[in-house]
Amino acid sequence: MSSINFNNALGIHANALQVRAKRAEVLANNLANSDTPGFKARDINFQAILAGESSSKNSVGVSRTHSGHLAGRQGQGEAELLYRNPTQPSIDGNTVDAQIEQAIYTKNSMDYNATFEFLNSKITGVRNALRGE
Repeated sequence: MSSINFNNALGIHANALQVRAKRAEVLANNLANSDTPGFKARDINFQAILAGESSSKNSVGVSRTHSGHLAGRQGQGEAELLYRNPTQPSIDGNTVDAQIEQAIYTKNSMDYNATFEFLNSKITGVRNALRGE
């Protein structure tokens, strides 16, 4: 029987919350620069990061036993910023479509809140279990 720890209790959801927060920053930056000439809209591929985290949780850990060995993956990598392909780029080279960015930002915000509420209920459940309730 394994001991109770936050990684076992919360799973991948704590990392998902951090990635959603980072994505909100990137999307807000896109919205703030919607009138900046030459600005290129960026985004984070949340599904790819989630798939990578899920596969790393199910994989066997690696360790270096010799200095000549290659290092294995150590936890969550930095989220790669990708450029968004514009549906209709502007003449000044800006690729931000404010309406699309606002819709994506709103969906990301709702997903963030849902993940936060899920984590809150999990933490409450762990706290009640530790109290014997």
